[in-house]
Amino acid sequence: MKIAFYAPLKPVDHPVPSGDRLMARLLLAALAALGHDVFVASSLRAYLKEPDAAAYAELLRQASAERARLADIWRQEGTPDLIFCYHPYYKSPDLLGPELCRAFDIPYMTAECSYSARRNIGVWADSQARVKEGIDLAAVNICFTDRDRQGLKETSPVSVTAMLPPFLDPRPPIETQPTPERGRLITAAMMRDGNKLDSYLMLAKALDQLGDLNWRLDIVGDGPMRSVVEAAFAHFSPKRVAFHGLKSREELTTMMLRASVFLWPGCREAYGLTYLEAQAAGLPVVAQRDGGVPEVVIADRTGILTDAGDLGAYAQAIRSLLTDERRRATLAEEAARFAREERSFDASTTRLGKILETHIRKA
Repeated sequence: MKIAFYAPLKPVDHPVPSGDRLMARLLLAALAALGHDVFVASSLRAYLKEPDAAAYAELLRQASAERARLADIWRQEGTPDLIFCYHPYYKSPDLLGPELCRAFDIPYMTAECSYSARRNIGVWADSQARVKEGIDLAAVNICFTDRDRQGLKETSPVSVTAMLPPFLDPRPPIETQPTPERGRLITAAMMRDGNKLDSYLMLAKALDQLGDLNWRLDIVGDGPMRSVVEAAFAHFSPKRVAFHGLKSREELTTMMLRASVFLWPGCREAYGLTYLEAQAAGLPVVAQRDGGVPEVVIADRTGILTDAGDLGAYAQAIRSLLTDERRRATLAEEAARFAREERSFDASTTRLGKILETHIRKA
């Protein structure tokens, strides 16, 4: 099939790395691996940080012009067989796909779409109506977490959904066996306001409770809140905490192979692809049972999940892996097996192919 791919939240060529950009690229790679002619239909970024009426009006104007541009091209060169939209939600609705699908009678499909009735504020109420329009129209809505699937079903009982758990990058990891250093911890995340910052602050507070143990934390990441994050860890000795800034995937994997535990609380985390990358490197994870984290970290099999907001329980979970090497090693072995076998690119591409065959070819 010829597939027009669109990611309204963050174009696949956006200069700032993030989980959204990575997942969009993974889906593009998976569709190509299935033999489809997939192309990025538009780089229009449809993102409303706040429910600003003027900004929304301008976005609608840009979207109208972009739809007209694509329509002209498709009338001359032929239409795609499918429009695939990644991650439409109230702040970032798909203002292109649904209208083009109706105009040209093309099947529509979404991945990681979400809807939250409590976000019906100002112009977000209109953007959410457009998201629901896409949910209803889609031949299938691919969900990465059961939480999102349930949300779609509550919003639109007639919607069609299919599960595709988050998966790993197709590039093979560095083929080096882990050499974990006892007490060496690692975390990796962008330093942004909101959920990311909350996780960093929680991690710093948890480590405050472990001053009697021998540990070292490597922090990989950067972003606009770096100074705030650094301030939260400033009272630790440089021998305890080291900031490394941004690292390439290969550099981060090398660091993970030397670590013994991956730490990231994951406050309201959608799911977190870094969890899978850490587990593929043989690292057990200590996170919270929050958001979509349980979709990528299996409690008591590949890591430890604590109740959301329970700082004491989170600190105790870290302590348990710092003091019980047998348990840490058992979780590490299962983490590597889970990530590399159950969440591999090849296995997930096969799942995606079955979803397309089941829902799209019959559309």
